[in-house]
Amino acid sequence: MMKLRLPQSLTALALLGMGLPAAHGQSVVEQLGNAVSEGTVNFSMRFRHETVDQDNALADAAASTVLTRMTLQSAPVSGFSGVFEVDNVSTFASDSYDSFVLDEYRGTHSIIADPVGTEVNQAYLQYQASEGFKARLGMQRIVHAAQRFIGGVAWRQNEQTFDAFTASYADDTFSLDYSYVWNVNRIFNTSKPSAQLGDLDSDSHFLLASTKGEWGTLSGFVYALDFSAAGALSSMTAGLSYTGTLGPASILASFATQNDFANNPVDYSANYINLEAGLPVGPARVIAGFEILGSDSGIKSFTTPLATLHKWQGWTDLFLGTPASGIEDRYLTVSGNIGKVGVAATYHDFQAEFGSADYGGEWDLIANFAINEMVSTQLKYATYDSDGYAVDTDKFWFMVNVVF
Repeated sequence: MMKLRLPQSLTALALLGMGLPAAHGQSVVEQLGNAVSEGTVNFSMRFRHETVDQDNALADAAASTVLTRMTLQSAPVSGFSGVFEVDNVSTFASDSYDSFVLDEYRGTHSIIADPVGTEVNQAYLQYQASEGFKARLGMQRIVHAAQRFIGGVAWRQNEQTFDAFTASYADDTFSLDYSYVWNVNRIFNTSKPSAQLGDLDSDSHFLLASTKGEWGTLSGFVYALDFSAAGALSSMTAGLSYTGTLGPASILASFATQNDFANNPVDYSANYINLEAGLPVGPARVIAGFEILGSDSGIKSFTTPLATLHKWQGWTDLFLGTPASGIEDRYLTVSGNIGKVGVAATYHDFQAEFGSADYGGEWDLIANFAINEMVSTQLKYATYDSDGYAVDTDKFWFMVNVVF
């Protein structure tokens, strides 16, 4: 990754208000000058062509989008540092897709949730009190564990970030992360009117604690989500997760329970279970598992509105919102390498957790190839065969990532 020196004017304004103490005889102005002159600028670009073909009345969608990102980071000054990151998402005029923006494609084409525009993605101050402890204040990326509950949705071109105060501690055997979040900057955030909320006004708390040893890693988490404008997404979730090995096999086990919280209009309780085992088989690796997002008698299901949902339950994204009857996802993945190309294939079988409905099945295929340290490419394909839930769906992606 190429790193460039920051122009002094760009980070000085971000650091002036911190009331920095003098260090090693330096004045505040000298410290700010060092923070700027020793800071860095990083650039990255991601091109993606995505197509969606669904067995319904919607026209097929196609989008060729480019995400360009610039990240400015100051050097630390008496433990303080700052980050300022700007994203731009552009597309070609010939593309036609529904990004939820209220334009001529809204409701007429299949959805590709990549609205165009320029926005600040991150802007925060950090204080590193010691090697293990740090705190952040401002707009920031928050990613917990495998992002099943809290994530950045970085698969989409417009990332999800959080306006928050975060404090974390980590040593060789223990880690603790706490966040208070007052706003969620969603992937739909754009300067144009949208059918989706771009921001979620929040009064939410995230807590994740983990301890690890030779026996594996055990984590406990609590997520109290309170959204004033989206009460149906408010919930209280608490759970445990374990990752480890048993001989050559990898093991994952996670359990959580969820209840209504704050202004949620529905009184409900639902559970979450994820069990998974992975094993090398010759040159390949095989992973088998099942994941259950439970339902309270078909009235309301377990939800994870702040997760990186594209990672879970199929790349066609037909289960971003959990059906009221819940979902059982039985999956099998085989991965390996063909020469220098990394490949994987996953099959999902989807059923209702409450009742006996079969939702459908999905194949997900991927191939990754790194051209060099700066440029990598990816091909993905997903096909969903409906047994009564949603519609038959095919999606294809070609991506090129460039990091300077």
